[in-house]
Amino acid sequence: MKLKIVVVAGACLVSASCSKPPAASTEVKPKYDLSLDMKEIMGHVVDPGSWAFWKVTGTEETAKGTRSLTPTTEEGWDAAESGAAQVAEAGNVLQLPGYMRDADWAKFSQQLTAKALEAKAAIEAKDSAKMFKTGGELYQVCVACHAKYVMPAYIKQRDSSPKTPPLPDWPADVKTRQQAFEHKAK
Repeated sequence: MKLKIVVVAGACLVSASCSKPPAASTEVKPKYDLSLDMKEIMGHVVDPGSWAFWKVTGTEETAKGTRSLTPTTEEGWDAAESGAAQVAEAGNVLQLPGYMRDADWAKFSQQLTAKALEAKAAIEAKDSAKMFKTGGELYQVCVACHAKYVMPAYIKQRDSSPKTPPLPDWPADVKTRQQAFEHKAK
């Protein structure tokens, strides 16, 4: 009798282990909340992260001489590293569907992440020269992106805004003196 129970139990275990598990119906699909506009992403994520890094790179010239901006405390190093990590992740966020614009946008976003990760590595190595170098390279990525996406929009907005009316002409007596002055200058 014991043998029958063991055989039946073993058969049940083999059967259970060979059967296919039910399909997972709880597949998680990503959902992105893109309610922050680009100005907010730049102002609340990219800029603070960038400045947390840039403000501790290079040197500062003062009346007392040259002063290194390199962190001198663990808190300072941590703040710089957090800033670089924040910028690296911002480059990833800028590639999310809904923020992505075109191939150049993707390139700039990827460069932002790559340069910020290089900056983070320089911070981890406490290499102030490399921090300064990567800080400049990170800045160049920002400048190139802004030249393509920020400045044209700014110029378009500026040029399409209502023009202010021209200033009134000079009073007659002032205008006469101005013309006389200009005539003498020739």
